[in-house]
Amino acid sequence: MDIVKNIKEIKSTLPEDVKLVAVSKTKPNEMILEAYHSGHKIFGENKAQELIGKHEELPDDIEWHFIGHLQSNKAKYIAPFVSMVHSIDSYKILKTINKEARKNDRVIPCLLQFHIAEEESKYGLTEEDAKEILESESYQKMEHVSVVGVMGMATFTEDSGKVRKEFQKLKSIFEHLKENYFADKPDFKEISMGMSDDYPLAIEEGSTIVRVGSKIFGERNYN
Repeated sequence: MDIVKNIKEIKSTLPEDVKLVAVSKTKPNEMILEAYHSGHKIFGENKAQELIGKHEELPDDIEWHFIGHLQSNKAKYIAPFVSMVHSIDSYKILKTINKEARKNDRVIPCLLQFHIAEEESKYGLTEEDAKEILESESYQKMEHVSVVGVMGMATFTEDSGKVRKEFQKLKSIFEHLKENYFADKPDFKEISMGMSDDYPLAIEEGSTIVRVGSKIFGERNYN
């Protein structure tokens, strides 16, 4: 795997306003450092335990994005340093992150994760869930989280028409939320969608953050 070449190639195809999160979950520190030394500093992890270890061992100026389902009892470990949480899939986790961020005197940028794929997924909000959260009095009082956009994962399929439709759905959810809840919040601007197989399609449909792993680091290593 030529990690540096892969990152350069991907970045050369991204519009200027699209951010690349290099998904480094299950990858060893040497591979992450290779990407880091090429000038790339944004990495995504989906397990708190693994993220904590990497944060301790790798350079301080890495911007860590948490992209997996976060268990409430793990939030306190990543709250001191995480740059963004992509996966707010319940009111409970948003409330927990707010509490832990307050202890660290931080405001943590968060994305609301929506369930847009037809395939069964345990995680992700419905539009109704999001409405309940955003209209709740307790959300209005949260001062240590900043909801800056939305995240979603399309169905894993060869059918690009289906994938495109799911990305369009996330974009329309984003626009609805922007208009109804965040019209006066310029920070609410992120749409995190698109992975190794479908990120070019996601960009066509308005993605501002793509999460790319195997196209950079090779296939996942589950050992």
